[in-house]
Amino acid sequence: MKLLLCHKLLQFIFYSSLIIVFAFSTEKLYAQKNELSKVWVADNADGTYKNPILHADYSDPDAIRVGNDYYLVASSFDAVPGLPILHSKDLVNWTIIGHALKRQPPFEHFSQTQHGNGVWAPSIRYHNNLFYIFYPDPDFGIYVTTAKSITGDWSDPVLVEAGKGLIDPCPLWDDNGRVYLVHAYAGSRAGIKNILVIKEMNRSATKTIDAGRLVYDSHGIETTVEGPKLYKRNGFYYIFAPAGGVPTGWQIVLRSRNIYGPYERKVVLYQGYTNINGPHQGAWVTTQKGEDWFLHFQDRGAYGRVVHLQPMSWKNDWPLMGVNIDKDGIGEPVLHFKKPDVGAVYGKTSPQESDEFDQQQLGLQWQWQANPQQSWAYLYQGSLRMFSQKVADTEINYWSVPNVLLQKFPAEKFKATTKITFHPNLNNEKIGLIIMGMDYAYISLIKKQDGIYVSYAVCTNANKDTKEQEQIIAKLNGNTVFFTVEVKEEAVCTFSYSEDNKNFIPIDGSFIAKAGRWIGAKLGYFCSRTDQTNDSGFADIDWFRISAIENK
Repeated sequence: MKLLLCHKLLQFIFYSSLIIVFAFSTEKLYAQKNELSKVWVADNADGTYKNPILHADYSDPDAIRVGNDYYLVASSFDAVPGLPILHSKDLVNWTIIGHALKRQPPFEHFSQTQHGNGVWAPSIRYHNNLFYIFYPDPDFGIYVTTAKSITGDWSDPVLVEAGKGLIDPCPLWDDNGRVYLVHAYAGSRAGIKNILVIKEMNRSATKTIDAGRLVYDSHGIETTVEGPKLYKRNGFYYIFAPAGGVPTGWQIVLRSRNIYGPYERKVVLYQGYTNINGPHQGAWVTTQKGEDWFLHFQDRGAYGRVVHLQPMSWKNDWPLMGVNIDKDGIGEPVLHFKKPDVGAVYGKTSPQESDEFDQQQLGLQWQWQANPQQSWAYLYQGSLRMFSQKVADTEINYWSVPNVLLQKFPAEKFKATTKITFHPNLNNEKIGLIIMGMDYAYISLIKKQDGIYVSYAVCTNANKDTKEQEQIIAKLNGNTVFFTVEVKEEAVCTFSYSEDNKNFIPIDGSFIAKAGRWIGAKLGYFCSRTDQTNDSGFADIDWFRISAIENK
């Protein structure tokens, strides 16, 4: 009997200790790495999906299938790491698996923010057991980077052709062994636009070897033809290209029996009677079961360019995209549809959002506004430790401050909450949770002579060097705070703070997020100071969590 009572007592102590450990670790267990999104999942779990499949700013998507795996790349502009790579098993459920650019060349140039510059529409291909990503920098030319494995290491980018205004490249390895490249022109740099050219490359696809030929001139037909993707099928060369502008355009397809044309033209996808504006620029993918699908983006303003998936079929060697509701021969995008047949059923996944900062690397969803320096941040003892950086005397606001760490909006409605402990050394050192765009707003902790205060700031037309309007809200009792921002329909944002993660004090008023330069609004952190020092203060960010907004 005594042995039984002793055993029961030991069991009670053991399970009680587990409860205590769990109670102290609940915060860290809340959002594990690669958890399923609480705010947007495209898979309906009934054999269907809803658009957008990626409710985040993956602009100018291109995708391929290699075996049973699908890979997607997108524009990243000046964000670092750049060229995000996403993976899926079924074209509906995606996760971020890496980036092809750890730092963006030219390195000194991109040590400062370059809003709207950098990596424009890339293309990804797999040829002879090698992955290729071609990407344009409109100020420097067309680059290619390669890797034997999709997760790298990716080679240093090679300049395939130098020049201003060369954009949106896509390669094709022809049946005869010759290699071609199609691209468009940015009028802002090249002084010409609305045309597509094809150039031949060397066999290693690292250099163009001729001046190219004009294969499509859209003047008098349509405006803003760009983003071409080059394919070959049944003896036809196809160029898939968007036209008509990002918010209001449509998708055209050109075809010819000769790589250099002449090309026939057909509009294959447009908004029609749907609310999916500007459905264009993307990728044609064929599943293991022979189904054809088209991925494209939709411009959602502050939410960025979200990615949709459309069914696709062929008739008389022309592609049909979406559904042809009004029988006019032009497809319209779908909001719901059956999932692609890939020969198996896979579980739900979603791009990474929350981060506990307890892994060996920063979550793949985070990007800096410029090539980072070692002094900016480190993962340390279960937190992200951000060291304050001096804001250059020439900076009027945070628009061009490089050490701003951001991620994309993950849905139309969501809440972001974070826990921060601040260790400042100097007056006016600051750690902030920011919604960044051409207008921005943030809630922050700021060091003053007599303690740490909560502040709130808004900057309108930040890209035009306007000054932000900041107000001191309250003095903090300690140095740990919980910040939240709720984003609702129409990108209306409201901030609040708490010292106990229970009683949140809202900031009066709301802020309407605005897009950045060619990108959607983002959210994240900055840690700054106004004075020079040899030992800056720092902030420990314990965790960052995306959750659904509770109905009240």
